[in-house]
Amino acid sequence: MGIVHRATLTPSKQEPVATWLPTQTWAEGLVVAEKVAEYRFDDPAGEVGVETLLWRTTDGALLQVPLTYRAAPLPAAEEHLVTTAHHSVLGERWVYDGCGDPVWAATLVTAVLTGAEQSPMFFEDGGTRIDIPARMHVRGSGSEASGPPIDAVDSVIHSGVVTTVRAGSAEIELARVVDAPLGDGARLVGCVGDAPDETVLAVVRTA
Repeated sequence: MGIVHRATLTPSKQEPVATWLPTQTWAEGLVVAEKVAEYRFDDPAGEVGVETLLWRTTDGALLQVPLTYRAAPLPAAEEHLVTTAHHSVLGERWVYDGCGDPVWAATLVTAVLTGAEQSPMFFEDGGTRIDIPARMHVRGSGSEASGPPIDAVDSVIHSGVVTTVRAGSAEIELARVVDAPLGDGARLVGCVGDAPDETVLAVVRTA
């Protein structure tokens, strides 16, 4: 469960994402129009923010962009850095493409394999908890007790609009464009808002 600070992020999330996307092969020709939804998973250590944003493009595609927020640079991950930003409560943040961050990989794999849902979010106002309604609901398809340990991302491979991440004994396929075909495995499924249909957002396989 995660608390959302009443704070500003400079630059905003959309500005750097809009600049970064054209540099990615899977987003060639796509232009961000608006943020549609988001879902989060908790870092058990409480150090790294893990959030996946869904963006509508000007041609109607729905992009899935996982981001991690760190208080210090992630070693040897310069190629995955999206931007640095100033958080008015937490200070300087290093923002990474989640596919290159082992904390994102670990939280996603655990959620998928254990059948977890996204973390509920809330504000605190004068000691009172104020729940934030989810704009998107996701859940894993598995029923295991836990996921495998993940300490590093071994490789990130882009093939069309699917990114494959290998991290320890886990392999993740992430649909960068929602509804992109994925392979077999345990699944993360979700639907946006009140939409009745679920779509497969990611697939996890373990050795």
